[in-house]
Formats: sequence, C-alpha cells, structure tokens
Amino acid sequence: MATKKAGAKKAAAKKGGAAKKGAAKKGGAAKKATAKKSGAKSAAKKSPAKKAAKRAPNPAFMKAMQPSAELQQVVGTKAMPRTEVTKKLWDYIRKNNLQDAKNRRQINADDKLRPVFGGKKSVSMFEMTKLVNQHLKEA
Repeated sequence: MATKKAGAKKAAAKKGGAAKKGAAKKGGAAKKATAKKSGAKSAAKKSPAKKAAKRAPNPAFMKAMQPSAELQQVVGTKAMPRTEVTKKLWDYIRKNNLQDAKNRRQINADDKLRPVFGGKKSVSMFEMTKLVNQHLKEA
C-alpha cells in the first residue's frame, strides 16, 4: 500500500510540476515586467543620492613620495603623490613619442627611462607602473 501512495504522489508531482512550469512562464513575464518598472524607479531615486555623495580619494594615493635619482631625471626632484608621478611620466612619454607605433601598450625606453625600467628596452604600460613604484620612497 505504501508503494501505491508513493507512486501516486510522484504522478501528482509530475502533473503539478508541468502545470507549475506553464504558470511560471506566464507569470514570470509579468513578474519581470513589474520588476523592470520598479527597478527603473529605484534606480532613478538612487542616482541623485550618488551625485550628492562625493567619493573621498584614497589617502594612500595622495601621500607624497620622493622619486629616486633615476626617476628624478624624468619627473622632477620634488616629492609628489603617485598619481602626479604617473601623470608626469605619461607627459614625458607622449612628448618624446615613446609609445610603440604598432602596439600602443608598449613603452620604448630612451636613455633616461632605461634605468627606471631596469635596463629593459621596452615594457608594457602595466609593467611600467610596477617598475616606477620601485623608484618611489615615502617623503
């Protein structure tokens, strides 16, 4: 008798499951539409709040760093934040046309940059930041 009840439950579950799938398809579209509408309203409400709250810069980026003697030839002698060092380095690269013509991610070193790049003739822009950070000390 227990097996008949178990078999009946499985059959009912299969029938009910099929009915639920169909209902889920129909009802799911309606739920998605209402979710989209409410999501748009909530996004509109959140946008002005984000504009009002300004992000504070990370203090680690604003800390003054002293460049090494090799890096001073490129960016200057005074202590400055990492962000400013990166800006001045890119200004130097653009001014002297040191980006590779075919692969713009590669930076070709000249005589001033070669000691900063560890003697390499060419480095990627991502590797460059890693190498430059080795030439910075806290002021």
